[in-house]
Amino acid sequence: MKTQVTELFGMNVYTDKAIFVGEVDDVLLDIDGKKIDALAVGKVNPELTDPKGHLGLLVPFRIIKTVGDIIIVRHISTAFRKDTEEKTI
Repeated sequence: MKTQVTELFGMNVYTDKAIFVGEVDDVLLDIDGKKIDALAVGKVNPELTDPKGHLGLLVPFRIIKTVGDIIIVRHISTAFRKDTEEKTI
């Protein structure tokens, strides 16, 4: 399946465990390799990761599983906060 790069802008990104990651802001291209290197994702779900002053995150293209109406990426548990950090009372 072929897709225009511009069609990726604004698409929602979810993990394969149905967790919202964010929205595609930009696409990083590998010009020499003639391929997409990563997606720059903004409006990141604050429950997933601590942005540490960053406005978004880069999602390597190799972890993308599907591109359709939304983008589905592999769920990587190390990319997200630990349960103990999320639930402080």
